[in-house]
Formats: sequence, C-alpha cells, structure tokens
Amino acid sequence: MKVTAAAPAKIILTGEHFVVYGEPAIVMAVSSRAYITVEERSDGAINVVSDLGLSCSFIDGAPGPGSDARAVKVLEPFRIAAESVLRHVGERRGLNISVRSEIPMASGLGSSAAVAVATVAAVGKLLGAKLSLEDIARLPFDAESYVHVKPSGADQTISTYGGVLLYRRGSPPEQLKIETLIPLVIGNTGIPRITGQLVSAVRERRDRFPNAMDAIITVGGQVTSLALEALRGGDMVRFGELLDINHGLLQAIGVSNKPLDDLVYASKRAGALGAKLSGAGGGGCMFALSRPGEEERIASAIRQAGGVPLIAGKAERGVEVWEEC
Repeated sequence: MKVTAAAPAKIILTGEHFVVYGEPAIVMAVSSRAYITVEERSDGAINVVSDLGLSCSFIDGAPGPGSDARAVKVLEPFRIAAESVLRHVGERRGLNISVRSEIPMASGLGSSAAVAVATVAAVGKLLGAKLSLEDIARLPFDAESYVHVKPSGADQTISTYGGVLLYRRGSPPEQLKIETLIPLVIGNTGIPRITGQLVSAVRERRDRFPNAMDAIITVGGQVTSLALEALRGGDMVRFGELLDINHGLLQAIGVSNKPLDDLVYASKRAGALGAKLSGAGGGGCMFALSRPGEEERIASAIRQAGGVPLIAGKAERGVEVWEEC
C-alpha cells in the first residue's frame, strides 16, 4: 500500500520574527502544495527521493555509505519527520518516501513545514496511527528545528489546519473566520535564505539592544492585533496600511534588504493597498495586498522590478491524506 499526503504553503500576513518572542501572528495558507508518498520497505532503511533530483538512504538514523553531502542536508528533515511518527507509535519500520513540491524552497512560503507535515500525515496513515490534527502539527517540530534552529511553530500549524489562523507560541491556534477576500500577489526575489541564521541574527541584535528591540517586538504584536480587527471588519485599506507598518518594523530589526524593498515599493507604485516581506526575510518572498481585479497590474510591476510574481489564493483546506493502490 502507498499513502500520499498533501499540505499547503503559507504566507505570514503579520507578525513574523515577533512571534518567536510570544507575540501573535496572522498566518494564511495558500494554494501551492507539497506532496509526500510513502510505502513500507523490508530492510529497515528510510529512503528519500526528491523531485529536486536528490536521494539518500538512512540506516539506523545515519546516512548510508557514499551518501552525497547536499542530499543528506536537504533530505535529513524527512527522516526526522518520519522517525518522529515511528517513535510516537513505538514502531521501527523501513520506509520509501517520495517528495514532490510546488513550493519554492527557502522563499518564505513554508516549504519545509509543508513537506514535514505531509510526511508526518502520510507515515501516520501508513502505520494505521490515529493522529489528530494537533499531533500532525506537533510531530514535525524536530524536523523544523533542524531547518530553522528555533521555529515558532506557526508554519507547521497553518500547513496542518489551512485557512487563516491567529497563532501565538504556546497557545492553541485560533482558526479565524475571515469572509473578506484577501487578494495577494506574491513576489519571489529568487534569493535563497537560511531562516535559522536570520532568527539568530535578530536574537543577537536583541542581545545588543534589548530595550529598543523589545519595544519593536511589542509594537509588532500591537500591529497584528490591529490588523486582526481590520480583517474582521473587512477594512482592507486599513489592513494594507498596517502591512506597511509591519514591513517597516521588519526593516528596523534588520531582516529586509534591497531586493525585497524594491518589490515592495514597485507593488505600492502599482496600486497595492499594502506590501511587506513574508517569512524570515533576507531574500525569499514579499507579498502585496491588491484590490480585486488589480492583481495582474501588480504582478507586472513585480516582474519589471526583478521578481517572480504569483497570484495567490487562500487554501481553506489544510493537510489531506489518502491511500493509493
């Protein structure tokens, strides 16, 4: 039997980086998805094959002889995610894991969380484990820690639940009922970044300037609270202004850069209601809030400014899993 699971990408609407320090974040699942197919194997190894052209076998938690170093680095999180389920159910099995993803890596769209969540869901289904959504959101934490050092947990939560969530570290996620359209245009700088390094850099700046950084972090939480009010009230002009403020705060803590700012300002000149980077920063993606029907104009402006645009839709469904013959 083969089992496949799919989990969506995400956009952090407000609150990234500040969420690491206990402030709230608003996170939205978007329609691009990662797909994981698993089946059992008899030799006890965990073999991972990716659509990136990489493959690696892990035997007793270690890479097999002659493993390529890049393949090990990229595919290790799949082993960690799979073994988190095996430990949870108290079993030891060999697994073949096949990876296919529509989500660009290292772009701020939550690719590592989506594949980890899908891996946990698929392995759990294959083993006959009755994993709750809470389990599926929790078990990928070690895999996310391998990638991001100190993840907030928001990415694996939104990939699990879908829709729009209010997330605060250490509290159950609150699923938001947002009826208003949230038309977004994502702009990818094409610059990969390492989330863990950026999170660490923010922590080091906080260590050097604790009073100033703590004040910015607190304001970041207040911006998210105001943004939530605007979303619930359908006031997208106000919501867009708050996105602009959030981007300014992210600039202040040192995680934006010229390529991201260029795309933000280009989208604003094209009529976006607001725009900001999404995710760790340092590259990856930004997004712009569009009026309905103006997405193509903003996408064109992002393209002319050197980015790769994607008109995004909200993914109401989170992780899904099914058996294959």
